[in-house]
Amino acid sequence: MTPADPALAASLRGERAYHDLCRAALAAMIDGAQRHVVTGEDVSASGADAEVLGRRLRSLAKEMRELPEGPLFFGRLDFGRDARTAGDHAGQRYHVGRRRITEHPAAPPLVVDWRAPVSRAFYQASARDPQGVEVRRRFGWAPGSRGESADLTGLEDEHLGKEHLGKGRYGEERLGEGHLRDGGSEGSEGEPFQAPRARSRILASEIERPRVGPMRDIAATIQPDQDDLVRAGLAVSVCVQGAPGTGKTAVGLHRAAYLLYTHPQRLRRSGLLILGPNPTFLSYISQVLPALGETGVRQSTIGNEIAHELGIGIGIGIGTGTGPGEDDERAAVVKHDARMAEVLRRALYARVDPAAAGESGDLTVPDGSYHWRVPAHTLGRIVADVRAEEPPYAVGRERVRTRVVRYVQERAERRAGPRTNAWLQKVSRARPVGAYVDAVWPRARPQEVVAELLTDPAALAAAADGVLDADEQKALLWARPPRSWKSARWSAADLVLLDEVAGLIEHPAGYSHLVIDEAQDLSPMECRAIGRRAAFGSVTVLGDLAQGTTPWAAREWGELLAHLGKPEASVVPLTTGFRVPEAVVALANRVLARLDVAVPPGRSLRTDGELRIRRTDDVLHETVESVRRALTYEGSVGVITAGTDVVRVREALGAAGIEAADVDRLGARVTVLTAAVAKGLEYDHVVAVEPATIAEERGGGGGGRGLRRLYVVLTRAVSRLDVVHARPLPFE
Repeated sequence: MTPADPALAASLRGERAYHDLCRAALAAMIDGAQRHVVTGEDVSASGADAEVLGRRLRSLAKEMRELPEGPLFFGRLDFGRDARTAGDHAGQRYHVGRRRITEHPAAPPLVVDWRAPVSRAFYQASARDPQGVEVRRRFGWAPGSRGESADLTGLEDEHLGKEHLGKGRYGEERLGEGHLRDGGSEGSEGEPFQAPRARSRILASEIERPRVGPMRDIAATIQPDQDDLVRAGLAVSVCVQGAPGTGKTAVGLHRAAYLLYTHPQRLRRSGLLILGPNPTFLSYISQVLPALGETGVRQSTIGNEIAHELGIGIGIGIGTGTGPGEDDERAAVVKHDARMAEVLRRALYARVDPAAAGESGDLTVPDGSYHWRVPAHTLGRIVADVRAEEPPYAVGRERVRTRVVRYVQERAERRAGPRTNAWLQKVSRARPVGAYVDAVWPRARPQEVVAELLTDPAALAAAADGVLDADEQKALLWARPPRSWKSARWSAADLVLLDEVAGLIEHPAGYSHLVIDEAQDLSPMECRAIGRRAAFGSVTVLGDLAQGTTPWAAREWGELLAHLGKPEASVVPLTTGFRVPEAVVALANRVLARLDVAVPPGRSLRTDGELRIRRTDDVLHETVESVRRALTYEGSVGVITAGTDVVRVREALGAAGIEAADVDRLGARVTVLTAAVAKGLEYDHVVAVEPATIAEERGGGGGGRGLRRLYVVLTRAVSRLDVVHARPLPFE
């Protein structure tokens, strides 16, 4: 059928009118939320209750006002009338969107949230298993639509009911074919994109749509295997091993949105945290959850999370120096090693010294005119018993105090009967008791413990005996120690040491759920830091072992999950790509074959991409020409180079009149970036400059890490990839 078909025109008019109705209802919801804030201020309740109610109303009103503009629905479900298959939804029709819209709280919704149970059929129903659905409709919207009803340009029906079997995957009618979001281009090379469940050109158009700026949500295009992961229960921890372009990051973010929708009260109390590898990546994904109606979710790196909790700044991380604030690679590798946990535990508890009470060893506690004596052997037994229980350091300190007071209390009650709480507090605060506790179990600060370990060879040797060899201990010591721990400049690797000690002193506040992206690059000590925050919650771990580029990158998921404290988490592979074209995946698989990781080759369902390998004697000239060509297409252009080449590539582009931004400026048409920061980012067109230099660059490291970095670079392209080189390619 053509776009001019009367049936299509009538359907589009009806859906546009319905969208106008939904938009009016949403405006009323936003206005109503604001009115509730005003009336809530006058609510008749206790001060505390009124304050809680006011916060919730203001939060709701703020969320409603901050909803991004855009189409209000992307799909529709028409259920059959047979209650045996459709259940309570028999004969019902539901529009599916990013947020629930209703004309009245008690009225049936005009749009159901994509996370609602009924919406699952939109992602899971098939001709083999219709789940009561007769027709699944997808809507095509003009690119960049801000929600104007006129932007609804196409629709496509997939008939799933039994009466339609044998009429083709979509039945006899296929409304809107060729009239899609991109204007209905029919000239792409190869066969149309084959979705796992349906041959849907609207679905393909949405997945392949060019992008500039932050990452988009995929609520309209979630595939069945992705949906299974998104809707996993809150108590379930899962690890997603995702090949490039499989949507693992989007799956993790949509799972976060799903859990916030399904368990709002619990997650409001204990929180949900998104952890990414660097601030650039977090900026790139920052708009996904707000687009799904979820605002205020904390997104951070593990380093920033630790620094924030400890109230300290950080240095420059792994660098070329050896002083505080920067680490050479050798020192960083040792600091991130799991064995450091034992070294730090020893260093902390070496501060506990039962013999530090004084020459007599006995403790005399005043009680008015009377004095109680606690014998030295009793004090020693108290300290030894508490040490054996292995409580957090701060808890152990208070247990010593409590048991000393209890010893005195028992003797006082034998002499004069029960003691009051006021008496107990007086004894607990008595100066001799406090002095004794400070002497045998002194207070400890993480910064003080770690600084002593990294500046005092004797203290380090005692704590690391039998754990680290002499060379490893030497690598840890600061070459230029600060005057005191208060003036230390902490490196990125130091942060995990500080957090380990902080966790030994007192358990950190945890989260109900953590989403951890690019997890393959986490060190054992970073995993332990994250695990402490997930001790009583669950995790979604996202990553790709083939993209591990740190010196401590994981080689298999089991060990990493054990360090996280989640050895029971299931590892689910995603190998089918929807974003990266087949030609690009095939090239990346040639690099993958040279990596020592147990990862199956990726595959792609896209046959429309383009790969050009350009050998040249003038790399800069060919790079400029590749960018010029890329600019004749829609979408973003990423020029990825070794760090040593960034400046001259940007200058060459500038001399050719092409403005190129750095990676921090999201939304730029052309971006020049180093291979080191490319992970997790996507560009419609990528120009990879001199792969051999990227693979050999300092920081790429041995053991295949340079090739892994190149693997990352080659898989950032979601439409076209140009490889520009003068030197031999490292994968040939």
